[in-house]
Order: sequence, then C-alpha cells, then structure tokens
Amino acid sequence: MLTTLNAAALIGIDAIRVAVETNVTGGIPSFTVVGLPDNAIRESRERILTAVKNSGFEIPPKKITVNLAPADIKKEGTAFDLPIAIGLLGSLQLITRRFEDALIMGELALDGSLRRINGALPVAIMAGKEEITRMIVPLSNAAEAAVAVSASSSGIAVYGVETLNETVALLNGTLQLEPVTVNVAELFNCEEEYPVDFADIKGQTAAKKALEIAAAGGHNVIMIGPPGSGKTMLAKGLPGILPPLGFEESLETTKIYSVANLLEKDRPLMITRPFRSPHHTTSNVALIGGGTTAKPGEVSLAHNGILFLDELPEFSRTALEVLRQPLEDREVTVSRISITTKYPAGFMLIAAMNPSPAGALKDRDGNLTAAPQQIQRYLAKISGPLLDRIDIHIDVPKVENSDLFATSTAESSKLIRQRVIQARRVQQERFASLTPRIYTNAQMSSRQIKSFCRLDKESSEKLMAAMNRLNLSARAHDRILKVSRTIADLDGSGEITMKHLIQGIQYRNLDREFWSF
Repeated sequence: MLTTLNAAALIGIDAIRVAVETNVTGGIPSFTVVGLPDNAIRESRERILTAVKNSGFEIPPKKITVNLAPADIKKEGTAFDLPIAIGLLGSLQLITRRFEDALIMGELALDGSLRRINGALPVAIMAGKEEITRMIVPLSNAAEAAVAVSASSSGIAVYGVETLNETVALLNGTLQLEPVTVNVAELFNCEEEYPVDFADIKGQTAAKKALEIAAAGGHNVIMIGPPGSGKTMLAKGLPGILPPLGFEESLETTKIYSVANLLEKDRPLMITRPFRSPHHTTSNVALIGGGTTAKPGEVSLAHNGILFLDELPEFSRTALEVLRQPLEDREVTVSRISITTKYPAGFMLIAAMNPSPAGALKDRDGNLTAAPQQIQRYLAKISGPLLDRIDIHIDVPKVENSDLFATSTAESSKLIRQRVIQARRVQQERFASLTPRIYTNAQMSSRQIKSFCRLDKESSEKLMAAMNRLNLSARAHDRILKVSRTIADLDGSGEITMKHLIQGIQYRNLDREFWSF
C-alpha cells in the first residue's frame, strides 16, 4: 500500500516541502530510501525499525520503499525519521485516518521517543505558505514552530509530541492534544539583560560618543588602543545602546539560530541582538559559513547584531579578506557543485587592536615598544580594502588615573539608547519609500548618498581637501558622508553642516599617519 505525507528539507535558512512516499509490497524483505538522502537518512533504517518495534508495532517481512520527492534535491539530517516511520505504519494500515494534510518532522530514539530537530522555525514558515493544516513536531520544538504560525496567522495547528506512540494516537484520533500557542507580545515584554552598562566604563568619553554614532547609523567600527584601555568592555557595552529587535528582525535572526541548532530550549524567539565574538584562531569556514554540510558561520549568527573581532591583526589574512563580501553585500553566498546557498549577514563589525605587536605603542619613557618596521608589518596585516569598509576608526587611549578614581557617574546605556532610537526613527522615516527597503544610514547605496547626504559648497571643498590630503578612496568618501549623516541625525539636523562633516572626517584615523615614530 502506498502512503504520502509531508516533511521538509532545509536549504540555507529556508525550507522546501518534501513528499515522503512509502510503499510496502510483497517480495524479498528490504528497506530502501531513495531521493538523494544523506548518510544520516540512509542510517535511519535501523533507528526506525527498532523504534517501531520498541513502540509495540509488528513489522512483517515486506519490501519497503521510501521516496523523498523532489528527488533532485539532497535531503539531510535525522528529522525524516518520524515521517518515514509514520508513512510505514500508514502503509501497514496501523494508522486508520488520512494524514495527507499534515507536516511531520522528528528524530527517533531507539525507544520510540522523539529528539529535538534543527530548523523547526523555517519549516513552520514554509508550512504556512502551503496547503497544510497540521504540523507535528517534537514537543521541544513546538513553541518554536508556533512562533512562526503566530507571525503568519496561517491557522496551522501545531502539535508537540514526545513519542512515536503519541504521534500515532494523535493521527488515529485516540489522543486529544491542544495545539501549542505562543504569545509573541509577551516574549518581547521580557526584560533585556546586558553584561556591561556604559555607566560602568570609566573615562573614554570620546570612544563612547563614537560608539553611540555607530549604533545610531549601524556603522562598522575599529578601536585602536593599548591593552587595558577598555576596548573589549566598550564592545560588550554596545548591545545595550542598540535599538531593540523588531519582530521581523527577530524572526530573521531566529531562523538562523534554529537551523544552526543554537536556540535556547526555553526561548523560542531571539529577542536580543546577537553578540558574537569568535577567537582569532577561527577558521575561514567557521567565520563565513559553508563546509561539507553547509552551515551558517559567525557572520550570519551575528545577523542584526554585532560581530566582535578582538585582536584583529591576529586573525589570518585570508579570514579577514573573506569578510569583505558580507560587509559590502550583507549576505554570504556558499557555492557547491550541486547547489548555491545564501545566508544573511547584516551585522555591525566591531574590531579591536593594539597599536603595536608589543601592546602599547610607547613605554613609560616614551620609547617605541617595537621597531618601526615591526609595527608597520603588524598594521599591514589589515588590508586597505578591509579598512575602507570600516566606517569609524576610534583611538582608545589609556584610562587616566583621575578617571579611574572619579566618583561622578557616567551616562547610562539606557539614556544613550533613547537618543539612538530617536536617530533610527528619523532614518526609518527617511527611507520609508525606498525599494528595496533599508533601515540605517550605513546601508545607503551611492545613489542614495547623493540624495540624502548633500553638502553645501564650503563643505564639499573641505571634503575634497581632506580626500587629497589623506589620499582617500571613493569608498572612504562614501563612508565619511554616511557617518556625517548619522551625526547630523543625532544632532537633530536635517542638513549635514561643516561641524558634522569635520567630525566624520576625524573618524578616519587609519587613513592618515596616525602613528608618528
């Protein structure tokens, strides 16, 4: 007997519908899965048969054939265990009701219990666009899938089950379960917690202001300063001044974490902006994504959040160079012979480095800590094209003792965040009519820069003089205008004035002779 039910395969962070066709006939006993299954699916034969038997069902010696259609797309992972098992039981007429309208996913343990799967959120989003009325997933994935149903208002009933027996009973109508629902608004009402408040950071007033500008416009930043000056602490405090995630942003970010199996079990939706800080020994594939089985890398896990690269020159040159495409395009393209996958990578890059391989540029006596040639080689590890893509260069000097022992309280992250939110609101109104939609000044194209970053004659001459003196590239020119536009937004100005432009030019430290030896 032939049965057909619905499952899903992941391609990047999206899902496509897969028909699981199961046929049981007489003949030499066998169990064959076709339709480009990977090794995990091929090995599912033993898991499924053992789980079915341990759940109390008898499997007669028959010829079992399972087809995963469309057959030209590779299927990966263990989430096909449950739909194959249900298809098998349906073909043996142990499930008496029709289930063609259901989408079923889950990994089976040998005792018939169900384990958590990857990608339940994108699968549920796909199901909302198809003619599917029920979705059955492991109980640990049910809230995650229900979030997507709430977002799309598709009317799909999401059921969470813990065992194969529960699934069969639910399909046969002998077990009544309430569909799982999630109150999305309640999730966003949770109090956000951040490890560092700007009020806790001593001194560094100029650096804090630069990070406020970066947060307001979504700009990339590099901080240069000696060890112990607070670069890492400043970076960790940045999430606390960024605007809260909107629902659409949250859904995009959660899809990535769902596919990567990094969602917290008790939190089905990402409500805080991600902060990723990979070690400098991280490989190119781990940073960008890909691999034999393509997975999102750190740049995608930082989508709508922050990618913090501490000790930037210690990263390999190739790892830094592969950042250039996602910084420009806000997405990563992973190409393989059989398929090309795209992952979103709209992150803020926050980098930190010392001014010398020895740490501080000069010692207490004012002498260089390393030879000038060593310092130049150290700085040369960061290429010009990469620096061009970093909007703001910040000098983070050693904290003065007077600042360390000061009793006055600095501005809190909460106060700074209010100014950032207001500046972002101005940008959203400015770009509301654009297609495709952009949300921050950092995302402006060259054409949009001409429209929204106009300068008067005096300011244009000032910028031209700065470009000639600093030998700036066309990309650096655009970055200066974007940063100046953000400074003007924070200042409540509709036009970019001379003072906004001069401040924007001053944030190009690495484009001039910053170190005098």
